[in-house]
Amino acid sequence: MSETTGASYAAAGVDIEAGDRAVELMKEWVKKTQRPEVLGGLGGFAGLFDASALKRYERPLLASATDGVGTKVDIARRMGVYDTIGHDLVAMVMDDIVVCGAEPLFMTDYICVGKVHPERVAAIVKGIAEGCVLAGCALVGGETAEHPGLLGEDDFDVAGAGTGVVEADRLLGADRIRTGDAVIAMASSGLHSNGYSLVRHVLLDRAGLALEAEVAELGRTLGEELLEPTKIYSLDCLALTRTAEVHAFSHVTGGGLAANLARVIPDGLHAVVDRSTWAPGAIFDLVGKTGKVERLELEKTLNMGVGMIAIVPQDSAEVALTTLADRGVDAWVAGEITERGEKPAGAELVGDYAA
Repeated sequence: MSETTGASYAAAGVDIEAGDRAVELMKEWVKKTQRPEVLGGLGGFAGLFDASALKRYERPLLASATDGVGTKVDIARRMGVYDTIGHDLVAMVMDDIVVCGAEPLFMTDYICVGKVHPERVAAIVKGIAEGCVLAGCALVGGETAEHPGLLGEDDFDVAGAGTGVVEADRLLGADRIRTGDAVIAMASSGLHSNGYSLVRHVLLDRAGLALEAEVAELGRTLGEELLEPTKIYSLDCLALTRTAEVHAFSHVTGGGLAANLARVIPDGLHAVVDRSTWAPGAIFDLVGKTGKVERLELEKTLNMGVGMIAIVPQDSAEVALTTLADRGVDAWVAGEITERGEKPAGAELVGDYAA
């Protein structure tokens, strides 16, 4: 651009027409997430949700959460696969919300890109919309921001915020947990969306493994394994609250199983989880052996095969497992709640993983 040419938004790197094209492409996917309470369509300044639907609650409590998917977006970028990362985003947000027993209601997203490629942005939103359907919530709006000069043309990041509702007297949490309660583990679908800075450092940077390489122990390419969408447990957890007495849930994300389980354990009690009740998937062993990562480091960084925990009375454990099995969720009794004794309140992993 010559010095005599006037500056413009387009010359600065922002393509408004491409953004409009992206919105048109994503509309059909957003429409698939609609609930009866949603008013209006995509394109307004704010998403509208009819709160009169909450009149059926005696004392409705709104639950909210916000999250992203971390450096897993780098794997999506390298692979050129953009229609699964949205599942991860919905899982990270809505599975936090369901922990307190709340029903997911609606979600908004934020997509930041170096350059708007309409089809690419629409693919990301497609994944978010599909995730919202799996979580039972509506996608009521979002924002796509183009940041030329700050991000490379192929760089992007995603974040989202969600809202749910729970009846006050059905709020789940630490105050419900009792000695002798069963700790039920629900299998993860893989790494989910945490620990990718460690995983990328070990497998890609240090070991130099190719994302396109077939890995025998994984039964597929490394890239396919690393992009496996995060399991969305929201509707499974809600179904569990309808068929069994549930005292608490814990969403296993950053910090690993012990740290996240400890967040819902009340003072005076202790959760003991037996590692021998399950065997973590091959990807966890691959990261550990390839990077010579100590087990403690793996367990405080990765989910090690458990994505969600339900804490239920012992006499509800069997029906809980049956409910989850009927919904196709691999689950098992992994431990129990005990008196604290000499140990601080929290969670403890004992034994070794099953061979």
